[in-house]
Amino acid sequence: MHTKTIKQLSVLLHTKQISATELANLFLRRMQQSDLNAFTHIDETLTLQQAAAADKRLAQGDATALTGIPIAHKDIFVTRGWRSTAGSKMLANYSSPFDATVVEQFNAAGMVTLGKLNCDEFAMGSSNENSFFGPVKNPWDKSAVPGGSSGGSAAAIAARLAPAATATDTGGSIRQPASFCGVTGIKPTYGRVSRFGMIAFASSLDQGGPIAKTAEDCALLLNEMAGFDPRDSTSVERDSEDFTRDLNGSLQGLKIGVPREYFGPGLASDVEQAVRAALNEYEKLGATLVDISLPKTELSIPVYYVIAPAEASSNLSRFDGVRYGHRASEYTDLSDMYKKTRAEGFGEEVKRRILVGAYVLSHGYYDAYYLQAQKIRRLIAQDFQDAFRQCDVIMGPVAPTVAWDLGDKTDDPVANYLADIFTLSTSLAGLPGMSIPCGFGQGGKNAKRPVGLQIIGNYFNEAKLINVAHQYQSVTDWHLRQPADT
Repeated sequence: MHTKTIKQLSVLLHTKQISATELANLFLRRMQQSDLNAFTHIDETLTLQQAAAADKRLAQGDATALTGIPIAHKDIFVTRGWRSTAGSKMLANYSSPFDATVVEQFNAAGMVTLGKLNCDEFAMGSSNENSFFGPVKNPWDKSAVPGGSSGGSAAAIAARLAPAATATDTGGSIRQPASFCGVTGIKPTYGRVSRFGMIAFASSLDQGGPIAKTAEDCALLLNEMAGFDPRDSTSVERDSEDFTRDLNGSLQGLKIGVPREYFGPGLASDVEQAVRAALNEYEKLGATLVDISLPKTELSIPVYYVIAPAEASSNLSRFDGVRYGHRASEYTDLSDMYKKTRAEGFGEEVKRRILVGAYVLSHGYYDAYYLQAQKIRRLIAQDFQDAFRQCDVIMGPVAPTVAWDLGDKTDDPVANYLADIFTLSTSLAGLPGMSIPCGFGQGGKNAKRPVGLQIIGNYFNEAKLINVAHQYQSVTDWHLRQPADT
C-alpha cells in the first residue's frame, strides 16, 4: 500500500477498500521505524484525529480527491499542534497559533497530516546538514546527503514514509533534493502559492511547492496549493486551474531548449549521460531539441548569494529573544541579550548569510553589490524570455553531480553554493521548474545515486510542464523505482 501513488490511494479510499485511519496508521508505523531522521515532530494522536475526520467525510460523500491522503509538511510551514521550528534551535520549541495558508488548504481538502519534515535551518542549505536536528540521510545510500533545503521532504517520499509532502524552493530547494532522492518535485511560478505562514528566508525568491512520486500526483497537490491569498502581498491574483487538464496531451512538435551552458566542463559525465538519454526519449515522443543559450547562467551564483542573504538578514532580524523563540539564559542588559540569543540560536550557515546580507546592504556597499545584483537579475530573466522565443520548455540537469557523501562539503560552503548553478537562475527569474527522475549516476562505494532532469517553463506554464513530465513518466519507470529497503 505504501508504494501506491496519490491517485491510486484516492481510488482505494473512495471505493472503501481502505480507510483513512488504516492508511494513517500504516505510514505512522513506517515513520517510526525509519532511521533517516526525516521528521522533526510526529504526533500520532493529532494525525489519527484528522484521519477519523477524513473517514467521516468519505462516508458522507463530502470528500475531495485528496481526502484521507496522508501528507507531511516541511518544517518551514507553521502548523497548529505540530511544532514549527524551521530546523533551528531558535524555534526548537515553537508552537504556532495558526496554520500556514498551504496547510489550511490541505486541511480543508481533508488530507491527513503525518508530521513535520526536517530541513536546513531557515531553508538555508543544499544538503540538509544545517538542521539543528541533525542531517537527513538519503534513502538510496544512507552515507549520502538527500539534498536541501527540502531534504526531509524528498527523503520521506523516496523512502515511502509519506505519499505527499510540501516543500519550498528559494534557489533550488525543491528540485535539487527531488533529483538527489529520485522523486518528482515542482517549483511553481513565484506568487502562484501563498507564502503566508511560511517562515521567510528570502521573500522575493521563496516559493512553496509539492514533492511526490509522479507528475500526476504533483498536479493533484498543486490544485489545492495554488491560489490567490490576500494575506500574502506577493500572491498573484489568477483564476484557479486544473493542473491535470493537459496530462495526456501529445508532445508532437514540442520544442525543447537545451542550454549549452548547462553542459559544460563542470557537469559530471554520469549525470550528462542520464540527461542526454532522457532528451533522446523526448525525441522519440515527437519533440525537437533546440540549441539555446542562457549566457548569464554563471552570474546566477554571485547574484543569488548577494540578494538572498540581504533579504535573510532583514527577515531574521525578528528573532531577538524578546517575543518568541530561544532566549539566552544569562545576559547583562538588552543589547547583551540580543547578541547572546542570536549567537546561541542560529547555526553557522545562517550566521554567515546574515553577515553577508548585512554587509551588502550597508552604507557604501548597497550600490556596489545589492543594486548591481538586482540589475543582473533582470538580465537573467530576460535571457529566459529570449530563449522562450525559440522553444516551449527548457531542459537540462538539476545539479552538476549526484548526491555527495555526508560531511564532504561541510567545511567548504562555496562548494555547496556551486552545486546550485543550474537551479538558481530559474528562481531569480521567478519561473516554474520541475525535477523528474531520469536515471542513476555513480556515487559512493556500493550504491548508485539518482539523477534528475530539470524542466523549466515560462511564467504560469505549470500545466504544460506537468504534461511534459507525465508523458516521459508514461514511457519510463525511473519514478517508480525505490530504494532496496523500502
